Amino acid sequence: MDYVKVERLDNGVAVLTIDRQDKLNALDPQVVEEIGQNLLELQSEGPHAIIITGAGERAFVAGADITAMRGMDALEAKRFAEIGHAAMALLDRSPVPTIAAINGFALGGGLEIALACDIRIAAENASFGFPEVSLGILPGMGGTQRAPRIVGPAIAKELIFTGRRIKVEEARLIGLVNHVVPEGDALKAAKEMAAQIAANGPIAVQHAKAAANRALDVDIISGLEYEADQFALLFATEDAKEGMGAFVEKRKAEFKGR
Repeated sequence: MDYVKVERLDNGVAVLTIDRQDKLNALDPQVVEEIGQNLLELQSEGPHAIIITGAGERAFVAGADITAMRGMDALEAKRFAEIGHAAMALLDRSPVPTIAAINGFALGGGLEIALACDIRIAAENASFGFPEVSLGILPGMGGTQRAPRIVGPAIAKELIFTGRRIKVEEARLIGLVNHVVPEGDALKAAKEMAAQIAANGPIAVQHAKAAANRALDVDIISGLEYEADQFALLFATEDAKEGMGAFVEKRKAEFKGR
């Protein structure tokens, strides 16, 4: 891998870093494919949580590589969008929680990566936006679909239609980011949250994510039925017996993922 590296921490947390600092970590087809390939490998390994971030403090991902996109025809652009959608789906629908540690610019494709994560932690120097319409195109890696689900249709449309850039405080106010931390601390804060997640029952966390994602796809009655099924299934696991037993016995649970 030329631009995407993975660090595997001792607590079962994986950190995926996009490192193309000379281009502000901008996305071209190779970078997007590397993101997808690494996420596929991690899926088979079964970490407890995945963090995605950009190398350096200037940019999470400053967007797509415009020089690379400029020469694309319609078919090449469709292929670029398709590999982008596939990679983002691996974040969005990963069995385990995904956290974006956002440092600096999260524009265009960078914002779309962040939106595909379950949780977003941003440094004070972070900024966000969809500049695509100023280039005569539109967000093509899921932005038009995920942004309305996260910040609501009206705000999402305003951001997409105007192309304006917003600072981190506004991003927090509209629910785009979960937490704001001092500049340079986004990855540290993400690791701390990932460690909290990793300390819980891994099967329970995975089923909880599946149930929460289900809410976005079905009506509430169907969602509640799915939740009840997942709730019941967990009572057949060793982890549930260990977790509840540890609570009653006033000790720390030792989950095995079974």
